[in-house]
This record gives sequence, C-alpha cells and structure tokens, in this order.
Amino acid sequence: MTNRPRATKSIPMARRYDRHDLYQRSVQTVDSEIDFVDATYKALRGRLPRTLREDFCGTANTSCEFVRRRPTNRAFGVDLDAPTLAWGIEHNIARLKPGARGRVELVRGNVLSARTPPADVLLAMNFSYFIFKERATLRDYFKHARKSLARGGLFFLDAYGGSDAFRTLRESRKVAPGITYIWHQADYDPITGSTTCHIHFRFKDGSRIKDAFTYQWRVWTLPEIREVLLEAGFRKATVYWEGWDEKKWEGNGVFKPAERGDPDLGWIVYIVAER
Repeated sequence: MTNRPRATKSIPMARRYDRHDLYQRSVQTVDSEIDFVDATYKALRGRLPRTLREDFCGTANTSCEFVRRRPTNRAFGVDLDAPTLAWGIEHNIARLKPGARGRVELVRGNVLSARTPPADVLLAMNFSYFIFKERATLRDYFKHARKSLARGGLFFLDAYGGSDAFRTLRESRKVAPGITYIWHQADYDPITGSTTCHIHFRFKDGSRIKDAFTYQWRVWTLPEIREVLLEAGFRKATVYWEGWDEKKWEGNGVFKPAERGDPDLGWIVYIVAER
C-alpha cells in the first residue's frame, strides 16, 4: 500500500498579510495626497514644494511618494514607533530608486520636539494629531509645527466629522479581492470628546485580523482646530471641502477652499495653515 502525503490545512489569509501593507492599501492614497499638496502649494506660493516633513509618518509611505515626484525633493519623516519605521525602511524606502533613497530621512522622535531642517510643507495626516486630547498640548504641537516650517511654509492636516463621528458604528468596504477593511468606532464620550477606534480586516476564508490598529483620540471640531492654529501663530487656516458627484452620489475627490460646509453624516476635509 502506497503511503499518501497527509493533507495539510492551508495557512489562513490573516496570517499571510502584514498589517502595515493592509493599512497602506486601505487607508492611504499617497498619490492623491501629494497631488493636493503640490497643487495647493503652487497656487499659494507660485512654485512646487521642495522639502516635506511628515509627522506621525509611520511607514513613511507619503514621504517616499514625495521624493519620487522630483529629483530635487527631500523628505523628513518623524515617528515614535521604531518597528514601524523599520518596516517602512525595508518595504518603502528600499524600493525607491538608489538616487531617491538618500533623500528620505527618518527621525525616531516626538513630534512635539523633534527637529528637522525647515520644510516647505509639513503634513499631519490620517487624523494623527487627534491623539492630543488637551487643548494646550494641541496648541504646543501646532506651535512646534509652525517653527518646523520654512518661511512661507504650509501646514497640511486632515480632519473628519459629521454626526456619525459622535457615535459608535462599524463601516466596511472591500480593499482588494477577498479582503474587507472595517472601521470600528467602539466608543465615544460626549463629555470629553474622547473616542476609541479600531481597524479590523476580514478575509474571504473567514479569518480576521482583529484590532490591527487601535486609536485613542479626541474628536476635534473644525472651529476648534482653526482657532488653535491661529492661537499657535499661523496667520490663516483654510478648510478645503470636497465637491460632490451627483451621478455617483459620493465625493468627487476635488477639494476647494470653503467658508461653509454641509451638515453631512460624515465628511473628511483638508485644512491648510499658512505660516
């Protein structure tokens, strides 16, 4: 009798994927982000930016996109988490062309105090600064951001809001064949404005990555953010509101300066603060 090889159970999809790779696929659109940065800086300053600082840079995905754009561009990424920075070096910076790798510098440090050469633009994206729950600390961060900019520099932030921001919910969408991204607002305290949010991933084989990322934030409103930016010394803070596609019944990806928004259930905006 011939011995047959034992059937082996396939490795669950959840164990085959890296959470940082999944984050980049599902959360970040760095090409569109840098398109917006370039277009806005040129509209306000008459040229394209040459230097960028990315606070809370994580895997430095955005910094790498910036240096790919032009051979004169330089980027500085700041983050506290050493393993995440190491992942970015291995998977993002290492994949740049040799001439571009040396134009990305990562700093393991606190965004409240880390020093880098003055930058034309400074980014704090993916609501990362929501980690600062006290107004005084947020103001300190904005002051340091302003000091980190070159003369005429621009500070780019994003923010989210709408009535859905102030409740618990789960939202899901497919980000690749067989992969579903889940945004989970697990808790919200209306007295403090504090929220706990998770990112989960579900796969077609039934496996999951639960709590791939967890955030303890304060949901800052647009009036608060703009007020604190001005208190920190920025001379102007403009909200860029997304246009609407009537046919698709969704945002059209075009952000323009606005003084009035719509009372939507949920929205995401850019804020541009001028030094």
